[in-house]
Amino acid sequence: MALAGLFQACSLVEQVAKNGTTSEETLETAIKSIFVTDPQNVAEVYGDVYSLHNGLRLVRGLLERDPEVVRSDAVRYALTLIHLEKKVRNNRAMMSAIGEGINRARGQLNHFGHTHENLIANLAGVYLDTVSTLKTRVQVTGDLRNLQNAACANKIRACLMAGLRSAILWRQVGGRRWNLVFSRKAMLNECNSLLKGNL
Repeated sequence: MALAGLFQACSLVEQVAKNGTTSEETLETAIKSIFVTDPQNVAEVYGDVYSLHNGLRLVRGLLERDPEVVRSDAVRYALTLIHLEKKVRNNRAMMSAIGEGINRARGQLNHFGHTHENLIANLAGVYLDTVSTLKTRVQVTGDLRNLQNAACANKIRACLMAGLRSAILWRQVGGRRWNLVFSRKAMLNECNSLLKGNL
């Protein structure tokens, strides 16, 4: 589920960069996950399995080596975030700054919804001031008009923050990059089970 959350957030990045729009419901799932910092279980971070159906389909496509999925920008973004997660996790000052930024943004939830442009802009600012300062960055490609649009750029950065949150969660529950190669069959079975049971 954590891996699906990562891929789903990265799919949002791809959609906003290319089309300028995305599903409000899926965006809300991604943004909400950022604020669930002390969950009892992984499902609590995303609400339920159904809310991750797009991410689960992407993960399944990757594990099945679907050429269209493998070559997608979303997969490239997700793999970069998995790489960045280790760098962020090992940087205590950055982790602290991210935590403080999220707590500041949390105060806005009393006034705005999870997808309100003010909250999105705040989270984008946190990403820009922290993760974006690393030497390795997520290179987002898409329609230049969308990439240069402030509202779209904010959504992209906020979704990357959500993706990073899921990458950290995936690591916390035992996920490793090599799992995508050596545990492919077991992960594919789990992915199919989740999709079959909830869609």
